[in-house]
Amino acid sequence: MKNIPQLKKHYLEVVVPALMQSRGYTNPHQLPRILKVVLNTGISSGADKTVIAESQRDLSSIAGQKAVLTKSRKDIANFKLRAGQTVGATVTLRADNMWFFLTRLLVVALPAIRDFRGVPTKFDGNGNYNLGVTDYSIFPEISLETTKRTMGLDISVVTSAGSDEEGRELLKLLGFPFRRIETAATAAKTSTAA
Repeated sequence: MKNIPQLKKHYLEVVVPALMQSRGYTNPHQLPRILKVVLNTGISSGADKTVIAESQRDLSSIAGQKAVLTKSRKDIANFKLRAGQTVGATVTLRADNMWFFLTRLLVVALPAIRDFRGVPTKFDGNGNYNLGVTDYSIFPEISLETTKRTMGLDISVVTSAGSDEEGRELLKLLGFPFRRIETAATAAKTSTAA
């Protein structure tokens, strides 16, 4: 029997009925779902081969599949960039790999952030969510002994939701710890009053 990811099971058993009830969908194909998760990291244009190899190795170990190096398309003199030079690494996760990564992100990585108060609630207008992580050593796959420098990571969760509200509700039901808007407003009021 195939091992079903825990978060996918939660989506099918809890999130789907909750969305059907709250949004009033009559057809299960109307439900928003996660299509893919894209991980990106940038590499300095002046980086040597070992840094590029380490970045690709680290991103591959976080994602669970091989990262692809991205190259620049044209010359940009101000950035000292040549066409064909390696500028980053990317991985696109789909199906079970996507669900396993999201489980590790929500259960292991995000709680490991010091003074974590939730993730921002900004969406792109089409129901897709982007999250920036300043240091990817929060993932347990990264060994601090072998990593010589810290790098950031961009996580894009692409959904089939038609609006930001629909996408936010989907991700909130999946367990994304969004910041509360009320607490941010009260914090701003207390800081201006002091």
